Order: sequence, then structure tokens, then C-alpha cells
Amino acid sequence: MTKSQMLSRRNFIRTTGLALSAGALSLETALLAAPKSKWPVGCRDIHLKAAGKPDSWACMKALGAECTEVQVNLDLDCPNLFHPDRRYTLATDDGIRTLKDDLAASGCRISAFMMSNHLDEQLDKELEWTRKLVPAAQALGVDVIRIDVVPRKLGGEAFLPFAIDACKSLCQIAAGTRVRYGVENHGKITNDPQFLEKLFAGVGSPKLGLTLDCANFYWWGHPVNDLYAIWEKFAPRVVHTHCKSIRYPEDKKNIRRDMGWEYGKYNCPIYVGDIDFSRIVRILRKANYRGDLCVEDESLGKYPATEQAEILRKEIAFLKKLV
Repeated sequence: MTKSQMLSRRNFIRTTGLALSAGALSLETALLAAPKSKWPVGCRDIHLKAAGKPDSWACMKALGAECTEVQVNLDLDCPNLFHPDRRYTLATDDGIRTLKDDLAASGCRISAFMMSNHLDEQLDKELEWTRKLVPAAQALGVDVIRIDVVPRKLGGEAFLPFAIDACKSLCQIAAGTRVRYGVENHGKITNDPQFLEKLFAGVGSPKLGLTLDCANFYWWGHPVNDLYAIWEKFAPRVVHTHCKSIRYPEDKKNIRRDMGWEYGKYNCPIYVGDIDFSRIVRILRKANYRGDLCVEDESLGKYPATEQAEILRKEIAFLKKLV
């Protein structure tokens, strides 16, 4: 250590110690003042083809995406990843090796796998699927699996206890690994903060986290000014994100609307929507978030195909500036 480094280190320790002893610097302030980690920014794999390149990895680079969320089906195929010479699957060791090699060669990364679950229709199949996906995720260095906890068969009061038991089983499968699940706030049930609180409390495992869909609480009908308290409440649970937005008329932003009201008309790219993503970043920073920011733009279909890649590039660049 050089003399200047020693003096700098001593000055930092002395200054911080004095501030702490004087009560001027809380632990929270000290943590927020610490160097910030840079979260990877990317998009869902379903968006990659918009870039018009021959494979997923070239598309990621064209969009400026540092990561992607990859959908995995029951056969452990990755239907939205593409390449002119091969298909991608996690069903075999060779398939996992091929994907791992292509990720390494391209310098790209997968931030999360995405399961579209039907837990209350086929729980045994869902658990078997998960038993295969978790070790594949480990082999590829993917620590998050986005899941659906949505009633498709059960109704009323029967779904919560079922969901708690099902999620406990999922957490047992991931025990001893780095893998965590991110329940997306999605649809009628999991956009209800009370349901989410009961689910997390009932499961009682750090393995069960939240895929924070930034617009879905808004879609559900919560007034925009109420969203930030909801995000703060669940921020310590967030393991993954879906970043999208809505731009409602001024007289509709801060009232309780019907669920899904005019969503197709008013959904929009994140840089023109009502949601303040700089505020979301601050909330997640305070909660010590360590995941990604993943664009999920459901408004793209309203624009010509020739414009969609540029919209995605602008969204990804917008989020990169915030982190």
C-alpha cells in the first residue's frame, strides 16, 4: 500500500468514525454512500428478434442488452432463443453445454429463466419440471427463476393455502443451491399486496422472492401515487424485474380504476410512461437489490416492425443511465 493510499484509508476511517460517533451518519446512509453495484440491463428473449440479426446473441448486442430473461417450456426447450445452426434446450447435458459455450463466446448472459406455471392444474408435472430446471440453471450460473402463482383451476379461499404448499415444495427443490424464485405480480391475485404478504409469510422461505413487474400493479388499478409504497414494501423480496409502463390520462392516474382498464390503448415505452423509474431504482438500491432491470414492452405491437428495435434500444439505454 502506498503512502497516499494509507493516508486516504486513514482519512476515510477517521471521517466515517467521527460521523458515526456523532450520530450524523446512520447505517442506512453509510450503505447508500458506499460504491453502487451496476445492475445488468436487458430485455425478455421474446423481444430479441426485433433487432433483425441472425441469432439471439447478435440481437442482444444490437439492442445494447447486457442480459436476457429466457423462457423455458415443459420440455426444457428455450423457444425464443434462436440460431441458424441449432436450437437451444436444457433437456440434455449436451444442450446445456452448447448454450453455455455460446453464452461464453458471445459475452452474453441470462439473468433469469421464465416458467409459465399451471400449478393448480398439474402440480406433479410442475415439480418434476422444476427438479430438472434448477440444476440446469446452476450449471449455467442463473440464480433466478421467474414463476407464475396464478389460479387457473382453484378459486376463492382455496387457492392461498394451495399456493403456500406448492411454493414450499418449490423452495425445497432449490434448497442448497443459489437459485431463488421470483413470483411475478401478475393477473388478478398476485397484484393484490395482501395476497402477496400472506403468501410470503406462509411459505416463510428466502428462496421465494418477487419478480417485480413495475406496471402490473398499475394495470391492476392502483393509483400511480400509491405504487411507490407498494414497491417499498416488497423491495427486499425483489430478485428480478419486468420493466414496462403505462401512460394514462391525467384524470385516471390517481384514481382506483377497473383492473386492466384500457391497457392496450395506454401501455407505452418506459421512457414516456407515468412510472418514475429513477424512483424505482432508488427504492431497490435502498433494499440492497442485486438483480437485473429487464425490459418487457407490451406496447411494441402498436408500432411498425421497423421501429421496434429502436424503441427497445432507447428503453435499455434509458435504464442504463439510471444505474
